[in-house]
Amino acid sequence: MFNRFVPVIFVLLWSSGWIVAKYAAFHADALFFLFIRFGISALAIALFCVFSGARFPVQPRLVIHAMASGVFLHGLYLGPLWWAIEKGVPAGLSGIIAGLQPLLTAIAAVFLLGERLTPLQRLGLLIGFIGIGIAISPKLAALDFSTLHDQALPLAVNLLGMVSVTAGTLYQKRFLQSGDIRWIATLQYVGAVLVLLPASLLIGEWHYDGSLTVNLSMAWSVIGLSMGAIGLLLMLIRQGQVSRAASLVYLMPPLVAVEAALFFGEPLTPAIITGALVVVMGVYLTNRKGSGERIANRE
Repeated sequence: MFNRFVPVIFVLLWSSGWIVAKYAAFHADALFFLFIRFGISALAIALFCVFSGARFPVQPRLVIHAMASGVFLHGLYLGPLWWAIEKGVPAGLSGIIAGLQPLLTAIAAVFLLGERLTPLQRLGLLIGFIGIGIAISPKLAALDFSTLHDQALPLAVNLLGMVSVTAGTLYQKRFLQSGDIRWIATLQYVGAVLVLLPASLLIGEWHYDGSLTVNLSMAWSVIGLSMGAIGLLLMLIRQGQVSRAASLVYLMPPLVAVEAALFFGEPLTPAIITGALVVVMGVYLTNRKGSGERIANRE
């Protein structure tokens, strides 16, 4: 029964990361905040592993694969994404880039992992992307494209983040189908720390003002996101198709818009509401098992 609600819980938890980022933005440097978050997360989950009796991977290759996947899935995803937004990449344009990730993951999974998408799943991915476009169309219309050339580097970095999370998702599916998922998650955060420490030293600022807002943001980032949401994401990747897990990303921008309206009073436009409904339909189609799959499962 719990497995049926895992995607819903994951989406609700993961979408809150954008709200937390907005709260923390004026109180800490993005890269330094993420470095602290992943360091605490690695330590917290490692302690949980010890006290819960989780078995540490005995094969050195699993340790290496776990850390490498963490570099892509966390360090080279959230690091570039937060840095690019901090440097002025418009939210609407960033949303379009993020919306490309499920399509890229699905295409790559077909060629690299041999996954087979049904026509209904392909239609669902396309509908989901169309829904994203509808939801953020007002923001795109308001963009000043004459100034985008000044943001070439942040845009390229933002794109790197999208490609990185795609690579991390595929890497996780390909090389980490064994081993205790608790230690896998711990080692992934170690890999992220190894990326964000030098990044925060070289291009970031070690700024963290210790306010109640930033401390609460950090607590939720560690417990709700790094331990809760990521744990569920790893479970989804291990249990199902990569393209299905990635399609849940489509739900993020519309859901974040709803949360922003609740927490910050930002208006819910007709485009956001319409786009959200279209996205939900697309994700449903992508995650719906066809009759062929049901027969295969019975066998």
